[in-house]
Amino acid sequence: MPDAVVLMAYGSPERLADVPAYYADIRGGRPIAPEHLEDLVERYRRLGIEESSPLNAITEATRAALERETGLPVYTGMKHWTPHIADAAASALADGADRIVGLVLAPHYSALSIEGYRDQLEGAVDGADLAFVESWHLEPGFVDLLAARVRGTRAHVVFTAHSLPARILDMGDPYKDQLLATAEAVARAAALADWSFSFQSESPTGEPWLGPDILDHLEALHARGVERVLVCPVGFVSDHLEIRWDIDVEAQEKAAELGMQLERIEMPNADPAFVRTLGRIVERTLR
Repeated sequence: MPDAVVLMAYGSPERLADVPAYYADIRGGRPIAPEHLEDLVERYRRLGIEESSPLNAITEATRAALERETGLPVYTGMKHWTPHIADAAASALADGADRIVGLVLAPHYSALSIEGYRDQLEGAVDGADLAFVESWHLEPGFVDLLAARVRGTRAHVVFTAHSLPARILDMGDPYKDQLLATAEAVARAAALADWSFSFQSESPTGEPWLGPDILDHLEALHARGVERVLVCPVGFVSDHLEIRWDIDVEAQEKAAELGMQLERIEMPNADPAFVRTLGRIVERTLR
């Protein structure tokens, strides 16, 4: 078996009792503020995630579908949960892989996000040939899929992505530029006349983060007279906490407070069109 794929995602706790260990993995040994842990546990509790995580199940469904699509063995590796990226690489090598495609279920590159996946995978491939996909933010199938979900709407479309510390701009990090390029490509493909961009999911680190935050942005749109909003989270591909809480709860509550109507698109998840797009990325990378 010369070729294999390690499909990587952020990871999520399987059940409520796993949240402390999951958060500790994210923090990587840094101190954990009790109130931050309590807040995270409460978010999962309010979402009803008691026994299973939607993200892990979606990732497994995507893995299995990508395996069928490409005819290659595909292994799941989670950045902050099990099976870890190193476990996925070990399984691929044990099964005889000598060339591995590393593909992250996140379209946009940042040194503060994607490099962490690369570092974990590179440290585990043990001399095998690694072809790591840094970004795929303008992949035609991805743009077309999102365009189909917003085309024809009469609402103002707000594209969103996970915020990162604003210091990445001084680093020359391409993250924000890639996000805007995706939003512009989708808007162009869908012939959108009314759209904007905002960030979400800022963490309480005490330093400036990229903005505007979607909650502030909704207030600005309301002041402009916008009454209907369709959220298109271009920086995400699956339903998980940042979608189900930050958009479906917090942003929805803010919109209701402002008297606005807010909806969001269906996420790509394991949609066959999305899996075909991932398959084309893998095939092109191997060529």
